[in-house]
Amino acid sequence: MNAIILAAGEGTRLRPHTLDRPKCLVEIDGRSLLDRQLAVLTSEQVNPIVIGGYRAEMLARAGVGLRMNPRYAETNMVWTLFCAEADLDDELIVSYADIVYSRGVLRALLASRADAAVTIDLKWASYWSARYNNPLDEAETLRLTADGRILELGKKPRSLAEVEGQYIGLMKFSARGVQALRRVFQDGKDAGVLQGKPVEKAYMTDLLQSLIDTGFPVHSVPVSGEWVEVDTVDDLRSAITRSRLQQIEEAQSTG
Repeated sequence: MNAIILAAGEGTRLRPHTLDRPKCLVEIDGRSLLDRQLAVLTSEQVNPIVIGGYRAEMLARAGVGLRMNPRYAETNMVWTLFCAEADLDDELIVSYADIVYSRGVLRALLASRADAAVTIDLKWASYWSARYNNPLDEAETLRLTADGRILELGKKPRSLAEVEGQYIGLMKFSARGVQALRRVFQDGKDAGVLQGKPVEKAYMTDLLQSLIDTGFPVHSVPVSGEWVEVDTVDDLRSAITRSRLQQIEEAQSTG
């Protein structure tokens, strides 16, 4: 199985640390976010493919596929994903590049039999409270059915009740799910928009919501912690980031 890591962006919220490198190559305790994620993926025999853009030459790694989004400065994640369209032909994982997760989180995702499976953190609120003065400022809606299907995600919540879990940027699609994604993307290109945004500017949550809106079932894979996001300078300096990375490393070592 392949994992496509979306690593084309400039990481402006992490400047000045991204002035000379892609966001995923920012290091914590001497090790980059990308190398931490690659270690988890390869521990489960998943083959990584990185889609680069900004300073992409720095992303080259032995045994890791490298694809390019030449329009990285003017596009967003959905466009980046489909820059690797030739690789979207079978079951695969899609992951953001600014996250790190444990082997247990990855195994939970791999165990899902859903055609579209999205990892969500049920214990997101305490983590968000450690990162932000108001957790709702950076949270997104995520509403579920009783059997764990996702009804809505990626919108601005009005209350904590609209966030039943936190989307972390890690998902898996079967071959059937990949074909459904292709159709939604092509429909968006034909219409010029996804969820009201130009296709070039659409987020992965827009693509997933568009998939849900067609009636295609998108299932959640619930986890409780064991992942971390480094999106800002505050995240990079934060004690909670180091604490969560240590938990991930401990989980990795015990396998």
